[in-house]
Amino acid sequence: MCACVGLFIAAAGGLRAEDIHRAIHSSQACRFELLGAGKVIRVVDGRSVVLEDGREVRISGIEIPSASAPGELPSAPAKAALEAMVLGQLVELRGLQNVTDRYGRTVAFLLRQDGAIDVAGDLLARGHARVATQIGDAACAAELLSRERVARTSKLGLWSEPYYDVIEAHNAPQLLAARGRFSLVEGKVLSVRESGGTIYLNFGRRWSEALTVTISKRHERIFSGAGISPKRLESRTVRIRGWIEERNGPRIEASRPEQIEVAGLN
Repeated sequence: MCACVGLFIAAAGGLRAEDIHRAIHSSQACRFELLGAGKVIRVVDGRSVVLEDGREVRISGIEIPSASAPGELPSAPAKAALEAMVLGQLVELRGLQNVTDRYGRTVAFLLRQDGAIDVAGDLLARGHARVATQIGDAACAAELLSRERVARTSKLGLWSEPYYDVIEAHNAPQLLAARGRFSLVEGKVLSVRESGGTIYLNFGRRWSEALTVTISKRHERIFSGAGISPKRLESRTVRIRGWIEERNGPRIEASRPEQIEVAGLN
């Protein structure tokens, strides 16, 4: 794990059980507009359920391990946790707007209708999931990232496995080994460059030797509006989340500000 990880953790030496409980149940930041409701009759996997009316819902805000990717843990723990939370229960679907994914699933945050459980937040705080790349709301993103940090600090769930450690931005072999996988990467931005409508955050002198993060110029205003100006990240220590690709070296494309955490700002 990157030595700079401590810069992002509010508490050292682990967390008490009551801290974890508080992280799971405290905030209301992701309780958006009510989009619908229904009874869960089946849990498909750790982030998808089927409602009594036939709708399949993909839970917003989280990523869980793929069941089939080599080296990754089975998604069974997340699925079992989700079943315990919502199977047979009435749930509310909440979000900024009605959204479906390419598979026709409704994408929304799930809350138990009795108010007892915020599903995405619970899965994160128990270490069964990681925060996704697109949340759409700064306060909600901050809440979800906080819950993820609780689990990571306490080595809960997937965070107990070295496979899911945050990757050092200069560790090109490990980055390339994670191609096609959702990952968290940390390091100091060596330089920021712009070319052809793309902003490049370079973590090394050569693309082949370290991570490069690309941000479309048309998204720069979104990042700046969230207090993360890409061109001011030079020499800052950051954590990036997203899917690692290989394009003359390891890359992550960032399209949302919640993909980037800056040391000292979190």
